[in-house]
Amino acid sequence: MVKIRLTRMGAKKNPFYRVVVADSRYPRDGRFIEEIGTYDPLANPSRFTVDRDKVKQWMASGAQPTDTVKALLKKHGVIE
Repeated sequence: MVKIRLTRMGAKKNPFYRVVVADSRYPRDGRFIEEIGTYDPLANPSRFTVDRDKVKQWMASGAQPTDTVKALLKKHGVIE
């Protein structure tokens, strides 16, 4: 199954995440199909950028967002 999820970047105790589309069998920080956005939880306020068209395209193709990504997408008005 294809998932829209976060992959962790950044240094120790300084997380930065990329929003990626990946097969659910791949490791969290491993291979992915496409990068569609970023999330910086340490910025004040936290910074979340995503390509809305790509999110809608992937979800129409059957990709499922993880719980965390779904909450972020709802919070920022990308999905209902």
